Amino acid sequence: MELIVKQEHLSKALNIIGKVANTKTSISLLGTILLRTNGNQLLIAANNLELAVSQNISAKIKLTGSIAIPSKLITEFIASLPKGDVLLKVENNHLYIESGNYKSKINGESAEEFPDLPTIEEETNRISFSTDEFKNIVSQTVFTCSNDTARPVLTGVYWHDYEEYLYLASTDGYRLSERKVKKIEKPLSAIIPSSALQEVLRSVSESVDEIETIFDDHKVEFKVGDIIIVSRLIDGKFVDYRRLIPSSTETVVEIKKNDFMRIVKIASLFARDSGGSVTIEVNEDESKISIHSIASEFGENTSEASVTVTGGGKITLNSRYITECLNNINGDDIIFGFSGRLAPTVFKPLKDKNYIHIIMPLKS
Repeated sequence: MELIVKQEHLSKALNIIGKVANTKTSISLLGTILLRTNGNQLLIAANNLELAVSQNISAKIKLTGSIAIPSKLITEFIASLPKGDVLLKVENNHLYIESGNYKSKINGESAEEFPDLPTIEEETNRISFSTDEFKNIVSQTVFTCSNDTARPVLTGVYWHDYEEYLYLASTDGYRLSERKVKKIEKPLSAIIPSSALQEVLRSVSESVDEIETIFDDHKVEFKVGDIIIVSRLIDGKFVDYRRLIPSSTETVVEIKKNDFMRIVKIASLFARDSGGSVTIEVNEDESKISIHSIASEFGENTSEASVTVTGGGKITLNSRYITECLNNINGDDIIFGFSGRLAPTVFKPLKDKNYIHIIMPLKS
């Protein structure tokens, strides 16, 4: 293989694709990046057997061929080169690189043993999103996925149809996010790993206007401009999460998001010693919400804000969960509701009925 490629194009692609290579495995090829000529382009790919990412970039091809190169080394080396033309040449599983006054040889492996890049076999569903729409719906759900691999179905976002609409939902057992998206023509039930969705978000550039998702029974493919990301779906049945969403709450609070964020942030400073635990009290007569937190070593804090409220009472929540929830709610005004100390707590934007977030209370 011999070709010339622009440093800035190659470095950008390697930076995205290199994150997928698994450098902590005993299978060395899973920690490599595949370089392979593809017509008048250079194919760059990584495959960790759960997730595969590939991209074709423009190149001046002199000789066809391929090689698998250690991911971290090639990514960092190309990033360090000046902008301009880079010559790549393969001889006997060695990659020779030349750029201006820089010359290097990197030991590689035969690309023949590189795991095949997965493809969609029999399409079951295809859904397109504008880039902004995709980023919004994924960001609003992926942050509540679990990190506990003992319950794999909770480590992904559940994409499914309900009453002819696409919904995204995720939960880690302590909180839950649901986003109603849009009407879809075909039924869908798929759990997409959070790692795959985060990789898609990282791959989006300003030049990408649309993201296309294509499903089969076991995989999902994302087309993000000239980048293709293919992930395995998580096997298993997602939890019946809708039974956790209250149809109504005894206490309903309407509050400015910025006001809520401010008092939660202040209260959280005193809640570090108690695992982020803060107690929220709502007073209907005074149209006021207060958040109380205690730091046994440093003192305690009570922060207040004016609200529109029906009902009243107290509830204890994790302040970090509240902050992350508020960061992912669009709009200036929040609806916050609960029914007693142990019932699920509901958060949603005032002017958007398509998003709801649940946080389970702490035992105070």
